[in-house]
Amino acid sequence: MKTIQFELRLALHSRLAAGALALLLVLTVLAVWSGLHAVSAQRAALARIAVVQRDDVAAVAQKYRDGGEAGYAAYSTPHLTVNPPAPLAFAAFGQRDVQPYALRVRLLGLHAQLYESESINPELAAAGRFDFAFVLVYLAPLFVIALMHDLVAGEREAGRLRLVDSLPVPGLRLWQRRIALRLGLVLAALLLPFAVGAAGAGVVPGDALLVALGAALYLAFWFGVAAAVAALVRTSAAGAAVLLAVFVVLTLVLPTFVNGAIGRAVPVSKGAELALAQRQEVHNGWDLPKGVTMTKFFRTHPEWRDTAPVTGRFHWKWYYAMHQAGDDAVATQAGEYRAALVARDDWTRHSGWLLPSVAVQVLLHRLADTDLAGQLAYQDRIAAFHARLRRFFYPYIFNDRPFGPADFASLPTWQGSGAGGGVALPALAALGVLAGLGCAAGAVRLRRVQVL
Repeated sequence: MKTIQFELRLALHSRLAAGALALLLVLTVLAVWSGLHAVSAQRAALARIAVVQRDDVAAVAQKYRDGGEAGYAAYSTPHLTVNPPAPLAFAAFGQRDVQPYALRVRLLGLHAQLYESESINPELAAAGRFDFAFVLVYLAPLFVIALMHDLVAGEREAGRLRLVDSLPVPGLRLWQRRIALRLGLVLAALLLPFAVGAAGAGVVPGDALLVALGAALYLAFWFGVAAAVAALVRTSAAGAAVLLAVFVVLTLVLPTFVNGAIGRAVPVSKGAELALAQRQEVHNGWDLPKGVTMTKFFRTHPEWRDTAPVTGRFHWKWYYAMHQAGDDAVATQAGEYRAALVARDDWTRHSGWLLPSVAVQVLLHRLADTDLAGQLAYQDRIAAFHARLRRFFYPYIFNDRPFGPADFASLPTWQGSGAGGGVALPALAALGVLAGLGCAAGAVRLRRVQVL
């Protein structure tokens, strides 16, 4: 116990080390507060949208107090779908900054509604959000460098390295104890504010522990690399320079290069192009004979083939069949678009086996349900809800059934909710492997510390 107290005093004796730990603690507190504030802002926005939604539906319901056409009710009634943030979203905001988390849909073509709001602010996407994941991935390694760059060289420059080497405790055990203490201090500065934020946000303890494990493995990698460099260089200045170069390469250069390579290997069109293609199909339908449109519709919905034919200049069944035919026309294109997004995401996750910064981000975003999988799951729930709307309205529209106040009151309501986070086991395994390699490299180099 006295040895640990002595090592703690020695570690904090340096103003640089003490100041670095204090600054890291302050930055983590600010990041957790920023994440909680952002989540609160999104929840408040969803509450305001819900009020507007109730007012809009009430206004439409007022028009149907004496009944009316089901087709007009389907056209004029918006249906709110929401994707509320998971409890852990405050720690890793992910795609919630750039993807919609509330969408009002009608019985019109689904693809145009899904992708017309897929707009991304490039400046916001480039900067990212200042959250716990940002501090852990990009700032924590810098503090590791501040604490570790002079681990060995500092003793050599102070003239104590020969004395340290002569102590009865084996040299490797001494270095391991000092590194473990510094690792514990950095983890405490990161995880104490996170634990407070997680408790306030209602995070499941198991998810919080997985975040802590991922953070510990990520920092273990950096401490291992820092230990290897510290044992290799002769001066503390050289150690800081080499570690900063390693940091830039592993967290900035290589991830950017990999991202560019994946983008070139797996090209992805824009969702807005898909929405435009669907709308173009619908617009073209106005110039086609109604029989042609209905034939297209019956190919995917044969259960309505025996209903009364469309007559006159306009009929709601022809209008909604035209929209559905537009969706069917771009279904293959939509599938390819989604498959390309998933392929990019898969390759990004695979790169986590070489890049610890990528692996820890994949883990945090999956646990927080703020990754691509979470966004696609929300779209799947919207598609399922849109199918419920079609099943509800089609019998009225295609059979010309009357639509009264009781029918309007029984409209389907959005039941979808966030699937919650999940465990990214490959990302956790990748972090474990990289942490093991980093620690092994550090141990090998510390065994060969040269006293002179």
